[in-house]
Amino acid sequence: MLFNSVPFLFFFIAVTLLYFILPHKYRWILLLTASCYFYMFFKPEYILILAFTIVIDYYAGILLEDEQDDRKRWIYLVMSLCANIGVLAVFKYYNFINDNITGLATLFGAKNPIPPLKWLLPIGLSFHTFQAMSYTIEVYWGNQKAERNFGIYSLYVMFYPQLVAGPIERPQNILHQFYEKHEFNYDDAVQGSNLIAYGLFKKIVIADRLSEYVNHVYKDIPNANSASAMIACYFFAFQIYCDFSGYSDIARGTAKFMGFDLMVNFNRPFMSESISEFWKRWHISLSAWFYDYLFNPLVATLRSWRKWAIVFGLLLTFFLSGLWHGASWNYVLWGLLYGIALVYEFFTKDFRRKIFGYLPVWANKTLSRLFVFHYFVLASVFFRATSIPQAMSMFRKLLEFKFRVNLNQLSAEMGPVNLLMSFGVIGLLFLSYLLPANLKLKRNFVFLAVTTFIIIILGKNAVSEFIYFQF
Repeated sequence: MLFNSVPFLFFFIAVTLLYFILPHKYRWILLLTASCYFYMFFKPEYILILAFTIVIDYYAGILLEDEQDDRKRWIYLVMSLCANIGVLAVFKYYNFINDNITGLATLFGAKNPIPPLKWLLPIGLSFHTFQAMSYTIEVYWGNQKAERNFGIYSLYVMFYPQLVAGPIERPQNILHQFYEKHEFNYDDAVQGSNLIAYGLFKKIVIADRLSEYVNHVYKDIPNANSASAMIACYFFAFQIYCDFSGYSDIARGTAKFMGFDLMVNFNRPFMSESISEFWKRWHISLSAWFYDYLFNPLVATLRSWRKWAIVFGLLLTFFLSGLWHGASWNYVLWGLLYGIALVYEFFTKDFRRKIFGYLPVWANKTLSRLFVFHYFVLASVFFRATSIPQAMSMFRKLLEFKFRVNLNQLSAEMGPVNLLMSFGVIGLLFLSYLLPANLKLKRNFVFLAVTTFIIIILGKNAVSEFIYFQF
């Protein structure tokens, strides 16, 4: 069930009305039932995978809390993590690993006898797996008490607003909220409605419109010219941001309407003045997950390596971050590009501060933001491409420097007017950056009314999946 579909509208209204009608003690049952239905709407049998990991992690949490022997506690944690990572490995990385084994075998004139598996990736697998692992790690560290109510723990993993594409919540933030009694609140309803509208604006008005041009160019890169390729690269940068942050806004809005607070997952990333700042503003829940559960413990363990522990930690973290996004080498390379950039920032921090200190503050900020944004645009070529050869084909096209816009590149649905409208909706995005901050329109129905009007006038009618559903 897609957030931008009519079935979800009726689902959301029905669940929300029932939530406030039912007595508090039955509400978690409603939410869990609704979340199961929401997930099964995509592919019903895959809920069995969720059930498998939920049962294991639920009992692992109790064992971790009750056991006093550190060695046994470590074994319970490893068993829980292996179960979750094992599910990821089988359903997401099996064919990737097998294809690489086949490639190596072919290189040496041999054959790989292991057959590929033909099944679809369970939707949102990487998101709810990482959320489940957060729980057992936090219980192991003593930061979270084990949840004894199996239904509430299941709801922690399956809460429908953020089940499929995050944000990846920590148990400390969300578990206690399922026990709190939420009465209907006007401010929550307004803020929730505005977040939903803003998310739909990003998805339907901007992301879906830009995707038409991006998809058309990427389908036929050899016949594109430099201008068409450059426009596609810029458009995809805004498309991926609006598509994913739009989902996060809708998720936060649907939860907020019922009184639940989910974490902010995006914080104006295109205003970042460094790559490190960018990753504190982009997909914040995933960045924080890798920082807390991988980078920090790894650097602490390797502290005798001194600065090289940080270098190794950054490269490994972003290697795995790329692999988390997709079982393909182009995603791995995309992740490593950010790891390399962060290593560069780490070694040149003092030098850059000294050199750019001579510039006026406004010039320094502007140049820094432009550099970070364009690094994101170019790195995103590897994210959008289906393979490294396709990404390199796009870079070669950019380097031809033939900047005559070929309108024949546009799909049948797009022409010069729609191309101009695409630039126009990007302008609306930056305008929306300013309005909520300066006029606080998100706190009243003016913002909702204006955003809804724009969606009706400029929104695309076709219902499309969110990009991050594939992860």
